[in-house]
Amino acid sequence: MKDQFFVDYLGLLEGLQRRLHKDVRDLPAEAMDWSPGPEMSTVAVLLAHITGVLHEGIDLALDNPPSRVREQEFQTRGVLSAEMLRRLDAVIDYARGALPRLGLEDLAKERNDDDGPISCGMALLHALEHAYLHLGHLQVTCQMWRQRET
Repeated sequence: MKDQFFVDYLGLLEGLQRRLHKDVRDLPAEAMDWSPGPEMSTVAVLLAHITGVLHEGIDLALDNPPSRVREQEFQTRGVLSAEMLRRLDAVIDYARGALPRLGLEDLAKERNDDDGPISCGMALLHALEHAYLHLGHLQVTCQMWRQRET
């Protein structure tokens, strides 16, 4: 990649990927669908949502029509951790292929989101920020699951 911004962005995505793998890879199947309480998301839902948010941010940055169906993310059930991590890895691979096609001049270009116009740069930054927010939720959920077992 020619621009440091995109190198750094990919580095943050890969850091997120490593953290998610570390937190989720050894979870049993029942932990993926466990919720710590009413109106709280499961690990599977959080991973599906993180994956969807990241993919959508890259789609917007490339000005590709988004393929995400957000409502389906919150219906995720019965999916093993290995499969959820494979889906995440596919999005990170998508970013590896997409980011080199962008330049700093693209960051200011306007894109159309469901909520209205958004710059390419803001689409990328919002996706990353949102994904890291849910990483925290996922980590707390995993901690609660593991404490529940002891």
